[in-house]
Amino acid sequence: MRVMKWSMIALAVSAGTSQLAFASAQDESKGFIEDSKLNVKTRMLYFSRDARNNDRDPITGDRKSRSEETGLGFLGTFESGFTQGTVGFGVDAIGMLGLKLDSGKGRAGTGLFPTGSDGRSQDDYSEAGGAVKLRISNTVLKYGNQFTALPVFATDDSRLLPEVAEGALITSNEIENLTLHAGHFTGMNAQAQTFRDSLRLTEANVVGGTYLFNESLSTSLYYSKVEDYWRKYYGNVNWAVPLSEKQGLVFDFNIYDTKSEGSAKYRAYDGDKLDNTAFSLSAAWNIGAHTFTLVHQRVHGDGDYGYGVDGGGTVFLGNSVARSDFNAEDEKSWQARYDLNFAEFGIPGLTFMTRYVRGTDANVAGTSNGKEWERDIDIKYVLQEGPAKDLSFRVRQATYRSSDGVYYGSPSLDELRLIVEYPLSIL
Repeated sequence: MRVMKWSMIALAVSAGTSQLAFASAQDESKGFIEDSKLNVKTRMLYFSRDARNNDRDPITGDRKSRSEETGLGFLGTFESGFTQGTVGFGVDAIGMLGLKLDSGKGRAGTGLFPTGSDGRSQDDYSEAGGAVKLRISNTVLKYGNQFTALPVFATDDSRLLPEVAEGALITSNEIENLTLHAGHFTGMNAQAQTFRDSLRLTEANVVGGTYLFNESLSTSLYYSKVEDYWRKYYGNVNWAVPLSEKQGLVFDFNIYDTKSEGSAKYRAYDGDKLDNTAFSLSAAWNIGAHTFTLVHQRVHGDGDYGYGVDGGGTVFLGNSVARSDFNAEDEKSWQARYDLNFAEFGIPGLTFMTRYVRGTDANVAGTSNGKEWERDIDIKYVLQEGPAKDLSFRVRQATYRSSDGVYYGSPSLDELRLIVEYPLSIL
């Protein structure tokens, strides 16, 4: 589950960056070694899911109501610079290791670790991959293992270690304020699996781009086709309206049009092929340390908004939150959200968020008026200075209820995540 977030500051940064598009990045290359980057991110995650009185676990289907595990993950990424010359060459590498700190057969199934035939989580798991890349002017072609963040093909990073895509991606910034993407992918590894293409992606082709009209207005348009699953169109409009030095509005509109393709391996609950649109419209008012957000989202047509084989992050909708996406067939949902940045009160690095989302009219097995709601709380603190600068502590709590079993057939879920992260830049 993933939500695209924009702010007036982010838009201004994007605008400032895009002005450099006419200067050739390749001409400014310092070399393969000189521009290299080596980063290691450590993540410790405690994950608890209480399905209350549900007979079956909502994810694994096992007859248990509680899952609880703790793990430690290491993600190392190396990005070389590009060789000098008209065409620059480089390589990237990814190395990941996940360690089980606490679990048990009766508590497994959080999605943090691979599960063995005995129902227990593995003690450790690892994955490594690499990619080659070349750059001409401001256009980069990358082939191999990589992370993606496209609205129609996005890897997920909501557990201990992220998903990894395999394929080729072209990113071009030759035209001022315009970023274009084109990609061909043949594999997608799940977050808790190590064998190639564990999500069984056959082939995915994507194309699209984002255009920044000015520092306040941007638009995006993307297309994807996933063999034997679906084809998707995606559109976005984001408009930031500064009202004063410390006050402004941000409007964000997202829409997907999805239709089954080929053998249609993913279908509606009643067996129909997918043929639907899903959209969300949000309005955020920022005033000093406070941000108030309202979101409306709808799905119309046959089936829910489907994603997953094309990446667990491929859901850039406003009401895709911690547990539910509120994306069932014909579902309508509303969200009220509040964010607080304590930097305004002398505590930089401390943030707080809470939201409530309610969905109605979901067309699911057993009812055409399915209802669900979710309440989330998120508190995060990032150290701003000292030897442990950028070390972060985060608490995420989610409460989900649905008398109609809209989400995975589970009427009740209470979830808690405690996350400690430390990103370290070596080069």
